[in-house]
Amino acid sequence: MNRDLQLLQQAIGIRFKNQDLLIQAFTHSSYVNEHRAEAKQDNERLEYLGDAVLQLATADYLFAAYPTRPEGELTKLRAAIVCEPSLVKFAEKLDFGAYLLLGKGEEQTGGRTRPALLADVFESFVGALYLDQGFDAAQAFLSKHMFAHVTELGKQRIIDFKSQLQEHLQQQGRGTLDYRIVGMRGPSHDREFVAEVHMEGKLLGTGAGRSKKEAEQQAAAQALAGLNVTVG
Repeated sequence: MNRDLQLLQQAIGIRFKNQDLLIQAFTHSSYVNEHRAEAKQDNERLEYLGDAVLQLATADYLFAAYPTRPEGELTKLRAAIVCEPSLVKFAEKLDFGAYLLLGKGEEQTGGRTRPALLADVFESFVGALYLDQGFDAAQAFLSKHMFAHVTELGKQRIIDFKSQLQEHLQQQGRGTLDYRIVGMRGPSHDREFVAEVHMEGKLLGTGAGRSKKEAEQQAAAQALAGLNVTVG
């Protein structure tokens, strides 16, 4: 069962002016489909808006935090911060999954802990907060609950797992890599791609992500782990 959203507002120190916006942010389409009489709206439009707010707020944060970094590095840093695994981690820290309104089917199949769903609700919450209190409030929330925990990321070289795998195999005199998108999961608005990386017909790794590139990166990361290669 979902928790009372009053508890969440107390925990994060934010009181929504429009409580309906907050409820919508945590309402999954599966709940709406099963409770049409309640006339609730799902969080998909807020997710769209929240993604845009996240991109801008993150770009603004990185631009100020790393004044000497070139555009290419800032773009990679932003992608690393606003990727699904990162958003899932922050949603889990805030226990967002416990507050979701889900349909019975989604509840029974573990929707509260499904990575794609948790990433989506983080985005929809940011979108709702932006509409309720403006960009500054959304940025303040992200600064406290997101950016404060990614400082170390900026001190590291963004890891390109595909390049590291290619370099390792070249050093070993091994064959050519072949990346394949072998599947897609979820509805069109919440798509997750599944990729495999092969070498000479042998499967080296499998990965999933919200884009084909992210799925391929995760497949390469699994391949490196299987080859006991230290990344970084």
